[in-house]
Amino acid sequence: MMEGFILNHGVTIHTDYKSEPVNLGINRFYRDVDMVLKPLQEKRKTGPGKITFNKIRSGKEEFIISVKNREEIVIEAADDLGFIYALFHISEHYLGILPFWFWNDQEFVKKEEVIIPVSQYHSVPKKVEFRGWFINDEVLISHWNGGRDKGYPWEMAFESLLRCGGNVVIPGTDRNSKEYAGLASAMGLWITHHHAEPLGAEMFLRAYPDKNPSFKEHPDLFRRLWKEGVKRQKDEKVIWNLGFRGQGDTPFWEQDPLYDTPEKRGNLISSIMQEQADLVREYVKEPVFCTNLYGETMELYQQGFLILPDDVIMIWADNGYGKMVSRRQGNHNPRVPALPGENLRDQNHGVYYHVSFYDLQAANVLTMIPNSMEFIEKELNHAYNCGIKNMWLINCSNIKPHVYPLDFISSLWNGGMEHADDHLERYIKAYYMAENPGKQQDPLLLEAMKRCFREYFDAAIPYGIREDEHAGEQFYNYVTRVLIHGWRKDGGRKSSEELNWCIPSEHYFQQMRWYQEKCGKGYPGFQKLLESCSRIREKAGRLWEDSLLLQVKIHTRCLEGVIHFAQGYDAYAKEDYLNAFYELGQAADRFSEADEAMKNCCHDKWTGFYDNDCQTDIKETAYLLRQLMGYVRNLGDGPYFYQWQRLVIYPEKDRKILLLLNEENHLTDEELYLAMKEKQICSKGSFI
Repeated sequence: MMEGFILNHGVTIHTDYKSEPVNLGINRFYRDVDMVLKPLQEKRKTGPGKITFNKIRSGKEEFIISVKNREEIVIEAADDLGFIYALFHISEHYLGILPFWFWNDQEFVKKEEVIIPVSQYHSVPKKVEFRGWFINDEVLISHWNGGRDKGYPWEMAFESLLRCGGNVVIPGTDRNSKEYAGLASAMGLWITHHHAEPLGAEMFLRAYPDKNPSFKEHPDLFRRLWKEGVKRQKDEKVIWNLGFRGQGDTPFWEQDPLYDTPEKRGNLISSIMQEQADLVREYVKEPVFCTNLYGETMELYQQGFLILPDDVIMIWADNGYGKMVSRRQGNHNPRVPALPGENLRDQNHGVYYHVSFYDLQAANVLTMIPNSMEFIEKELNHAYNCGIKNMWLINCSNIKPHVYPLDFISSLWNGGMEHADDHLERYIKAYYMAENPGKQQDPLLLEAMKRCFREYFDAAIPYGIREDEHAGEQFYNYVTRVLIHGWRKDGGRKSSEELNWCIPSEHYFQQMRWYQEKCGKGYPGFQKLLESCSRIREKAGRLWEDSLLLQVKIHTRCLEGVIHFAQGYDAYAKEDYLNAFYELGQAADRFSEADEAMKNCCHDKWTGFYDNDCQTDIKETAYLLRQLMGYVRNLGDGPYFYQWQRLVIYPEKDRKILLLLNEENHLTDEELYLAMKEKQICSKGSFI
């Protein structure tokens, strides 16, 4: 029998080290034991083992696990996170509980006990000092209870972050960031802030809704909010975000036009950040500061108009698609490199990086980032080599759709040497195959799953010429909705200025044609991938259906919707309004099928998870398409609205007999469309 510590259900932890984060960590460990190990039998030859905590002076967050014998383990650490990470190490490597066990529905086969060999393990220092997530655009998890209560998904998010080696979080946006900061701190995490909420202070317009949010007009009111924010958090572990933005995550000068030059804007932000830093130092010993060089602030900094306080972590940001350049704002896309120059690389730097992004253009919230892990690895390693080593903050939004890239990035920030393809194999084996011996012995299934993941990124539609310009699911929905707006506004006589970021044109029909061609070329790749993912669905299991297969369905069905939408416009342009009406109905159906695919994955604890899809909002696209059907019917069937009804539901011999114009109630648009589908009188996708 292997010599080592016998970990069974009776294990106990002994410590004189008292803190709320460690107490919660111990309770989590007992829960892990309960999930994996069977209750002790009465007639056992071996009693319960003991784990003892000793506090030592060592590196921050580091730990030593010494397995002494069958009944004793000693864990030595210097701080809360050291002890918490040590327990997670035992949980993952010996109980088999993975970082995303909750989000990926990991199943456990209960055992009597596990043996931990006599040994000593020294943790390895992390590659990045501060490692964390921004739970942003959290519209799904904030309206879902995880099968328990509304705080449970947040607890599970913070737990997964800790299991990934993370130590810092922005615990939501606006109200959520304040509601869940206490829980995050209690679990041992550092707190930092949204770049639009410096110092974690209340938004000005919420506190003073009747006042103009101008610092020039109301400096004392802004200072009061900052002071309240500092006093509220002064006893927690906080990385204090310094800065000054507008009230809607926009440049402040959009609401305060007095600051009409880069110099004026830079001077105000510089003076405010210094004042904020001085305020924090009044209440906090040795505070840690950061500021976001994001959007307009990066341009001001690059132009030399922004002066930062000493020892602040400068957070650079990708463009929302994983490329380390400035983000596109509307149609403005300067793509300024978002990396510290050689003269700055000895200073403190961080990155704000998106695996999920919301831009009302082409980004992704419901599906994975459309750029590959190899691309992400290249960008983040290059950023690290440019001096971005102090903080990696990842926009993870609602976590579940983005587990794969989040898991990969955590392997990078922990210092792993694993390349993207090796990580993919490990990820699939761990989450899709580990608990099923049959799957583990099926190398063909493993290769098929790896191929599907890789082809997901290969299939992503390029909306531009640069390596990062690939489309997420928002592309099909927002571009469609912009075009619907233009179509209904003036019949498509004028181009949509909102689409100049992807297809600047003076003519609406040219924008529609570009969109049709882009999606038409991209559709076969996703259609083929959907077939490949569906072919292995039964073998791959429920998680496969809820993760990659679902995301491929979303892309594929939305693409089909776009194709029908464009065909509807083609018919409309020829004044073939009946066929336009039918094609728009087909388009609405395809978008509804994408929405239904999400609903079909809302089972068990996931019930309601996708109900509040209010950002991409696929159901809204279907709704607007059905409204457009009414617009087209008005043109083709008005003003009396009986001709199409006779054409669709009457026998051919009766259609032209007009002694009675109609013999039944007028059909609604939906009833008319359903009658067209029921008749199945379609040829090559068009209604006859």
